[in-house]
Amino acid sequence: MTVSLYRLATAFILLFVLHSSAIEARDLRLATTTSTDNSGLLRAILPQFERQRGIKVHVISVGTGKALKLAENGDVDVVLVHDREAEEAFVAAGHGSERRDVMYNDFVLVGPKSDPAGVRGGSDVLAALRKIAATQARFVSRGDDSGTERMEQSYWRALDITAQGRPWHISAGLGMGEVLTMAGEMQAYTLSDRATYASYQARTELEILVQGDPRMFNPYGIMAVSRSKYPDINFSDALALIDWMTSAAGRAAISAFKPKGEQLFFVAPASKQ
Repeated sequence: MTVSLYRLATAFILLFVLHSSAIEARDLRLATTTSTDNSGLLRAILPQFERQRGIKVHVISVGTGKALKLAENGDVDVVLVHDREAEEAFVAAGHGSERRDVMYNDFVLVGPKSDPAGVRGGSDVLAALRKIAATQARFVSRGDDSGTERMEQSYWRALDITAQGRPWHISAGLGMGEVLTMAGEMQAYTLSDRATYASYQARTELEILVQGDPRMFNPYGIMAVSRSKYPDINFSDALALIDWMTSAAGRAAISAFKPKGEQLFFVAPASKQ
């Protein structure tokens, strides 16, 4: 072998090794619902996992529908969302695997202090929405195919009320934080997860008017994108994140997240893992 060929072969091998190392050590892409980001939860807990694993987790915060679409297209490695029915359908269709329950909180119906529809103090979300529709009080919807919007739409279907397109029902097409801000400015009602509402309460001056309905239960699940469908995804780190978030250390980190002393997320029972 000539010197030039030897150098070329050596350079090729070096590039191959460096490329392989980069793939093995590349960062993790996490698509998640806006509530886990807006609330500050992921900023609080992920550094512990990143230090332990020696990688960086890149968070893509969108609605649940968009997060699942990113995963279906192989554009992320792992998803953390809150729509159990859609999550199970995602796995059943072969797009993901290793789904586990992580945590839960609840939805709350919030609105202005004036409460024009008179729903304050209720614990029946359907009765409250029926009053909002009857009085045509302004209601701001996520309008982004998020888990929150999907839950809201299930309530309207249960009431046999077509809210979408009505003058009083505003479809924002925005994340939860922006929708809360918009509802505050418009003195309107909206459905929010409790964690994001807690983070935006002071700046919007909206109040919790309806809570405690079992239909407002809000569970979160995590799952890896299918390795068989997308062999190049970072499956090992995705699985490591899933294991960590459902481990004693991850569960402790989630439980310790208490902005202003308030528990915003509760870990799923161990038997559910």
